[in-house]
Amino acid sequence: MNSIPTSLAFIEGIGGPELMMIFFVILLLFGGQKLPELARGLGKSVREFKKATAGVEEEIKKAIEMPPESPKPKLENKPVGEPANPFIVPPPEK
Repeated sequence: MNSIPTSLAFIEGIGGPELMMIFFVILLLFGGQKLPELARGLGKSVREFKKATAGVEEEIKKAIEMPPESPKPKLENKPVGEPANPFIVPPPEK
């Protein structure tokens, strides 16, 4: 059974000559002066992505290591007095 997913099957046939041809086409498209700028921009974006993922991982680790909150104390139901019934109309005062 083939363990390579079909979406990555095209990478299987890429070797040295194919990579050289891809780099040559990129060099022709962008020129020699633009390639360092492209590489620099790509490096910065990869660095920012790694920082963001490291920040998320750190937050997850903090949340896992944080002790659970203690339960809040329950309020006891103490009768204060007889509750007023809104359906009983008191007699008029004289």
